[in-house]
Amino acid sequence: MKTSNLFKKNDICFKYWNGASYAIFNSIKQTVKIGALASVYLSVFGYQQTFAQTDTASINKKINLEEVQVSARRTTSVYSEVGRVLHVIPRKEIEALPVYSVQDLLKYAMNVDVRQRGPLGIQADVSIRGGSFDQVMILFNGVNVTDPQTGHLSLNLPVDMQSIERVEILEGPGARVYGPGAFSGAINFVTGTKNTDKLSISVLGGEHGLYNASANATVISGKLKNYIAANVASSDGYIANTDFKNISIFYQGQMDLGQEKLDFQIGHNDKEFGANAFYTPKYPNQFEQNKTTFASVKLTSGEKFKISPSVYWRRHQDRFELFRDNPASWYTTHNYHLTDVFGGSFNAVIPWLLGKTSLGAEVRSENVWSNVLGHSLDEDAYRKVPGEDAKFTKSYQRTNVSTFLEHVYNYERFSVSAGVLMNYNTSLDFGVDFFPGIDMSYWANDELKIFASANKTLRLPTFTDLFYDGPTNIGNPNLKPEEAMTYETGLKLINNWLRAQASVYYRAGENLIDWGRLPGDEEYSTRNLSDVNSVGFQAQGRINFIELLGQSPLQSIELGYAHIDQDKSMPEGYESAYVEDYLKHKFNAGINVSLVSNLGLYVNVLYQDREGEYIAFVGDSYEEQATEYAPFWLTDLRLQWTADKYKIFVDANNVFDKQYYDLGNVVQPGKWLKAGIQLNLNL
Repeated sequence: MKTSNLFKKNDICFKYWNGASYAIFNSIKQTVKIGALASVYLSVFGYQQTFAQTDTASINKKINLEEVQVSARRTTSVYSEVGRVLHVIPRKEIEALPVYSVQDLLKYAMNVDVRQRGPLGIQADVSIRGGSFDQVMILFNGVNVTDPQTGHLSLNLPVDMQSIERVEILEGPGARVYGPGAFSGAINFVTGTKNTDKLSISVLGGEHGLYNASANATVISGKLKNYIAANVASSDGYIANTDFKNISIFYQGQMDLGQEKLDFQIGHNDKEFGANAFYTPKYPNQFEQNKTTFASVKLTSGEKFKISPSVYWRRHQDRFELFRDNPASWYTTHNYHLTDVFGGSFNAVIPWLLGKTSLGAEVRSENVWSNVLGHSLDEDAYRKVPGEDAKFTKSYQRTNVSTFLEHVYNYERFSVSAGVLMNYNTSLDFGVDFFPGIDMSYWANDELKIFASANKTLRLPTFTDLFYDGPTNIGNPNLKPEEAMTYETGLKLINNWLRAQASVYYRAGENLIDWGRLPGDEEYSTRNLSDVNSVGFQAQGRINFIELLGQSPLQSIELGYAHIDQDKSMPEGYESAYVEDYLKHKFNAGINVSLVSNLGLYVNVLYQDREGEYIAFVGDSYEEQATEYAPFWLTDLRLQWTADKYKIFVDANNVFDKQYYDLGNVVQPGKWLKAGIQLNLNL
């Protein structure tokens, strides 16, 4: 697997700058002078992450790995120096897989747990190393698009799989690198990396009325590179009330001005879907619509001494219907939510005799208007729900401020990175907290690297954790942030035909947040658990038989296994909704075979064994019955004809039609046949 940078060269790791409140974008009809605020902000703060600088000493090491820039540190370094587990899935490998959404793709990655509620990316929870779906930071071209309302919504991206050029997964705590939210890891989706004029068109069809049509193009005009993508998808659903419609459009511009580089992007996604038993099987006729819009601008300036300001905005609007039709007499209104996140940062990386020092700060404002989440408003302060005959009756706002300091030192085969995050949040009464960390790596020889790290991290409660009250849930506005200390060590073996790594880690978690209930409770409520400690092991490797044997029908084999044990301190009889049902065993095997010159076959076998149980409802009276998650095997395959300008493929997912449950009572799709064609043209 070709290892790449967590953010491409000269990209900014997106951090955030605060607006006054939710009201920034016309909600209170105030004008925000971005330029004036930026001038003050940039004069005060230095920051964070990344600027790709070539370290000539490290390149002199004779190792069989391309020296690419990575951002698993606050200061960008070459891959050979980083003491972290960083997994990269490039476009070439994505092209061979029988997947149509980022959720489908991520389920093949070790230590990544994807639990889908809806098919083909409609909704899924993603977690890393046994954490919860709220503990993973999601980034899109380096922009933090993690949803503060709930992690259920963080993967609402404005593109489909045809636009994803690379997926980069950082396993383990990332607060020192990305700020609060990267509790158990971070995932970055990268688009628009082509450097020539190209057009790609893809059409897919399949069972259950499935179709997916997408197009993307790269057009370079002088110093400006333009990338634009559009997608529309729909299905009648694999069972009742699992139909969906999904539309997205995205633009990214990159302007090279010599020492300055400007990157700007804007995207929108609109999806509506039947949510059969998504949140409770008592009401299987649920329905939901999500709308996501975001925009960002970032500037990189300088050669050796690099600075970069950036600003961004993300809005998410959600309508949830407990009854899609024929509502109960007591049901009076749907749930409406609108979140605005406005953020910004200023980055500075200073190289000097003893290494590179990074300084910085970020500010992020998170705001919600809702009829369910937040504090109650006076009636004269109610706001109209955009596009709906309803009003927001509640709101909530919080601002997070972080400052950073990190230093990187490299000496021959040894590399060390140490730093600290200082964090303050306006919604908490705990003052300023510090989160230190250190990563180290050493090349024992030209192919074997030993690495170790120790990092402290945090995660703020979501708006849903704090405030959501429903038929079966009660929020808790007094929640504390989650914290954890993680220790890790491992080995990486890299040569021209083998990429392999193995690692072990221990995470000591405090105040972890869970939805659960005590004996006698009818409703689930959020609470801080005292301690949840995790021990994990993973090993994975990829063999390139073309490099090993020369010509061979067997192209590659990838194998991986991950195991987790958790030790929890919980009240006696406590029933957990999320913390206890972690993925204990995961095995994945992928085989790529060339059948004839242009015809290839990819087969993937996945095994999952989940700890814990869920409450199944049986009979017409919806009698509750505790049910353990059963382990299962899944097999997917793709048969693909590849030519210079097109490819034709036929896929079979869940080939043996296995019925399985991976998230509560939501039954997953059985065997599903799909076929499509993709055209790749030079403009």
